[in-house]
Parts: sequence; C-alpha cells; structure tokens
Amino acid sequence: MQEEIFISGRNIPNIDPVLEVWHFPISLYLFLGGMAAGIIFFASLFTLMKKEKEFPTTVKGGMLLAVIAISVGLIALMYDLTHMFYAWQLYTTIRIESPMSWGAWVLLIITFISVFWVFSYFTEMFPKWDWKFDFIKKSEAFFIKNRRLMALAMLPLSIILGIYTGILLSAFNARPLWNNAILGPLFLTSGLSTGAAAIILFSKNHYEKHLMTKIDLALIILELGLIIHMLMGMYAGSEVQIEAMQVLINGEFTVMFFVFVVILGLIFPAMLEGIELMGFKVPSFVPALLILMGGLIFRMVMVEAGQITRYLY
Repeated sequence: MQEEIFISGRNIPNIDPVLEVWHFPISLYLFLGGMAAGIIFFASLFTLMKKEKEFPTTVKGGMLLAVIAISVGLIALMYDLTHMFYAWQLYTTIRIESPMSWGAWVLLIITFISVFWVFSYFTEMFPKWDWKFDFIKKSEAFFIKNRRLMALAMLPLSIILGIYTGILLSAFNARPLWNNAILGPLFLTSGLSTGAAAIILFSKNHYEKHLMTKIDLALIILELGLIIHMLMGMYAGSEVQIEAMQVLINGEFTVMFFVFVVILGLIFPAMLEGIELMGFKVPSFVPALLILMGGLIFRMVMVEAGQITRYLY
C-alpha cells in the first residue's frame, strides 16, 4: 500500500472541482451581446437627441445588425447548454441577487423591443416591400409613433446588458481572474467600442463615421485605462490574484492578450483613428475590423484564462 499525504484540499486531481467547460460559444455570445448593447445604446441615444437623420446607419441598419447579433449569440448560448430544453425555467422566477437571472430577463426584453424597432424602420430600409395586410401596416404605424418610448426603455437596458456580460464572469468568486469588480465597466466599454466600430464599418455617411470615430477613440482610451487598472489592482492584491494575473502577463495567454487584444485590437486602431481624425486618408474599415477582432479575442482570453485560475490558499 502506498501512503499519500494531502497537504492541500484545493488542488487534488479528479477531486477538486474543475470549471473548464466554457469555450468559444460562450466567448462569441459575450462578444455579440456586448456589440449589440453598444449599437442599441447609440441608436437609443441619438433618437432621444432627435438626431436620427444624421445617424441613419446607427438607427436603421445598425439595429438590424444588433438583432442578428443577439440572435446568433443566443444560438451559440443554446448550443453550449447541456440541458437546453430547460432554459425556459430561467423565466419562471426573478432572482435579484443572480446576474444570470438579470441577464436572462434583460436579454429577453431588449430582444423584443429591438425587433419592434427594426420593424418600425423596415419600410424605410426596404421601400419596395409591401406588407399586404392592413393589420401589419397598422402595427408598423404604432411602433413608428412610439419610437421614443422604445428608445427610453432600450437606453438603460443596453447599459445593463453591456455590464452583465462582464458581471456574469465576475460573479464567480472561485476564479480570481474573473472575481474583479472592474470587469463589468470594462466589458461595457468594450461593447460600446465594438458597437461603434460596427457602425463605422457599415456606415456610408461621412458625418456619422467621423463622429463615431471620435467616440470610438475615446472609448478605446478608456478601455486601455480600465485594463491597466484591472492589472494594477490584481498586482496589488493577494498572492492568488498575482498568480492569476501571471496567466495574462507571463503565461500561455500573454501573446493573445498583449499582441492581439492590447496592441492590434486597441492601440494600433486608436493610432489609425487618430491619424484619420487629423485629416489623413485611412481606410476606415481597417481600424473597425481590428477593434472587432480584438473585442472577440479579449473575451476568448478572459473566458479561457479565467477557468484555469483558482484559489489554492
């Protein structure tokens, strides 16, 4: 008989709980949810400011993209669920203390309102389309009349949705890389930035692209500040948090995080946007695509890296 002495009860193979079950579908869901939240926020904001005509892509095509993004994100989420046919049980109750309960309800409400919003602009986006049925035309007129009310509802809901994508991770106390209060604001800022980048990518309105580039540049600077704040906060934390931070700054995810997220996904596109705002010719789709790429990889890194960090003390 071989005798073994356990000196720790937190790192025993096949005994200690392992969480490594979230992969790319969850990262995609968080990315698309954040991007959609960003687009919805800007569409609501500009509508309440009565600037719909100055930002046509944001309030029309952008919202259509947001609906598609939410739909694809939900498909990815359902694909990842082990018991997908029981997902409806989330809507049998409301638990104020549960981020997942908040997210489920907010996502449901904002999806319906977004669909109604796109429906109200459908005839404008597709002028040759004929609904043929009078009750559909009356419904469209009703939603057109109540766009401002929908915008009033979507504005705070989009902020909650953007923050939720980060709080969903930070609520896991057992994972020190995730258990960080800065993740909510960081994911919200990243979602607003990727939403602005998506609008820039598809917009053909010069004024709209110019202003959204300014907004996106400010958001990138804020996002970089939040990332620095997150790393410095972990560096000043306990030994567990310092070890968790090593996964990003001196581990298997270092290249993905610093090269593809920080440099190529934030700093380089910020430089390109700054050069463009100074009057030099820069293809606007280049920084927009880099920002979208960086936003997706950022979530992939956080989801994958967070699952391998743990408390051992």
